[in-house]
Amino acid sequence: MLSAADGDFVLPADRPERLLLISGGSGITPVISMLRTLCDERHDGAVTFLHYAPTRDDVAYGRELSEIAARHPNVRIAHAYTREAGALTGHLRREHLHAVAPDMVGAEAYVCGPPGLIETARRIWAEDGIEQRLYVESFLPPALALASDSAEGNVRFASTGEQVKNSGCSILEQAELAGLSPELSSRIGICNTCTCRKTAGSVRNLVSGEVSSAEEEDVQICISVPVGDVELDL
Repeated sequence: MLSAADGDFVLPADRPERLLLISGGSGITPVISMLRTLCDERHDGAVTFLHYAPTRDDVAYGRELSEIAARHPNVRIAHAYTREAGALTGHLRREHLHAVAPDMVGAEAYVCGPPGLIETARRIWAEDGIEQRLYVESFLPPALALASDSAEGNVRFASTGEQVKNSGCSILEQAELAGLSPELSSRIGICNTCTCRKTAGSVRNLVSGEVSSAEEEDVQICISVPVGDVELDL
């Protein structure tokens, strides 16, 4: 059974009058959730959303962000591209903030993304003496994996009848190589979108390194690798 969402990277109960939301890559997942909540509540305070991606094609939720900006005049959406020219080019720096949020000193800022983005934000806010208005969460992709020469067994996807030899990659990657298209979002274990039922076998969690052999359990296939034969309801 999945537990309720938890964590301390959340909006305060009393919504700030001015908000600056910044995300990088997959770090957009919790930040866009904040934006959706504010819109659902019809929050009318000023909200600036700045997202960093390598190129335009890499922007997650691009259409949804455009639609939100069109429907909510208090929301400003800005994109910065780290590998492509645009209105904002490169990684987070003070010039970007001055361009999209010149009043950032009075805004509560929520930043989520890779370590470099977080470190830069901390430095800028500290230099301005407003670090108490900065809330951060850093996302890192799973770093562990089974060596391909030690991978054993087969992975069977029961719903489709597909079966592949275990390569040592995540179950998600092996499912995609088998031609399947599981539901997914973050690919790094932060959203539970890819969770499915494991009906037999053992898996190793790429984040914690723990091995689970429980029967009939839900696993996040983007951060789980098979340990021997595994069957999933996928």
